[in-house]
Amino acid sequence: MDLYLQSLIFTADIVAPIFFIVFLGYLLKRIHLIDDAFINTASKLVFMVTLPALVFMSISRTDFHAVFNPHQLSFVIGGTLLSFVGLWLSAKHWIKKPEDLGVFIQGAFRSNYGIIGLAVSFNLFSDSGLAQASILLALVIPLFNVLSIVALTIPAHRSGSSSLSSTVLEILKNPLIIAVLLALPFSYFGFQLPELVQKTGRYFANLTLPLALLAIGGSLNLASLRNTSAPATWATIAKLIILPFSLTIAAWLYGFRGQDLTMLMILFGCPTAAASFIMAKAMRGNAELAANIILMTTLGSVLTLSGGIYIMRVLGVI
Repeated sequence: MDLYLQSLIFTADIVAPIFFIVFLGYLLKRIHLIDDAFINTASKLVFMVTLPALVFMSISRTDFHAVFNPHQLSFVIGGTLLSFVGLWLSAKHWIKKPEDLGVFIQGAFRSNYGIIGLAVSFNLFSDSGLAQASILLALVIPLFNVLSIVALTIPAHRSGSSSLSSTVLEILKNPLIIAVLLALPFSYFGFQLPELVQKTGRYFANLTLPLALLAIGGSLNLASLRNTSAPATWATIAKLIILPFSLTIAAWLYGFRGQDLTMLMILFGCPTAAASFIMAKAMRGNAELAANIILMTTLGSVLTLSGGIYIMRVLGVI
């Protein structure tokens, strides 16, 4: 079979099931089989219980020394900080409204890695990809949150002391961070969980991705595309094309190959996190702009993530 056709089939097998479930969530909401109450409850259940269980199980069963990559973690920090500063410097000259500037910056750099990224990583690399993605997730959760506060606070010249302190506390109380900290001793020292705990944890973990993807689909509001603005369009282009392309090239030049390079491409190429809307609304940013960025990047990532994986496959990276 032709290499390009094989790569196309491979890409479809990875990406199509994820976005099919997202579309199914949208369809179920449209026919009123699920409603806002279900979506809110499902989102809270994923965040508080099932996603922490997934992260804990994936890390605790993995050899820490095999997946921990300080060079990759350092590159993620450096790439995210450079993206953040670059977006700010480029946008402040043409986005004049403070409530728009912070939302644009947040929407263009903050990835939905906790759901879309974990799903793609697992479909590509099975348990090893999930474990590596979970460690990356533990790094980017506090990084994304702190940078989002900076982006939403400074442009409007508001005092961020109370928001910053409360958010730092929230980060420390974040169920995903707690799950990682609890799982690391098992991974590092090779401790084994009792079979009963493992089986129960797997049941919860297996709920995570389908439930989260349904909730994402149910949250989409295609009617809001009519109100698309230039900041939303450029944030989408930056999030899905400019940043993942440039940072993946930089990672390749730095020396990353194979799974490590692909994981970085996925991290930087995921759509904007849904949490960016909640934070924008809470900090009096342009919530409508935040919602449009989430919608446009989620829909656009069907093509861009597929394209990235396809190119990686054709080039023999994966």
